Amino acid sequence: MVGHFRSYIWDPVLIVSQIILMQCIYYSFLGLWLAGIDSLVQNSRSLDQIFSYEVLGFSTPQGRLSMMAFILNSLTCALGLWFFVRRGKKCLDFTATIHFFHLIGCWIYNARFPGALSWWLVNVVCMALMAVIGEYLCMRTELRAIPVNTGPKSTL
Repeated sequence: MVGHFRSYIWDPVLIVSQIILMQCIYYSFLGLWLAGIDSLVQNSRSLDQIFSYEVLGFSTPQGRLSMMAFILNSLTCALGLWFFVRRGKKCLDFTATIHFFHLIGCWIYNARFPGALSWWLVNVVCMALMAVIGEYLCMRTELRAIPVNTGPKSTL
């Protein structure tokens, strides 16, 4: 491909493996954040904290702590986007995919579509944080100065 600055080849295996990796990062670090917060406040651990939309609420301390874990997880996942996706243009796509699969998981776990406003607010805020911070980190890496050899030129 002569004349193109960058050539991108559509590689579905790479894309699917990145989606699976980012999904694993999302749930692994969310579990770690929840376990860490739960151990600090002596709270019991449960899958409800991850998948039940009724747990996320402003009225209970457990709900507020779960919200904090989701927000911290979005920052961690932004680092995952930076390390493994490495493209600012793809950060929003991967973030939306992760949260779409989380929506499907919550729907299956609860046997009904999430209807709590607090669940939607937390997920939209986390999605925005993850996409914007991941894109910022990727763009900083992409826009890094390219070193040019400034050594002595040979004369012909």
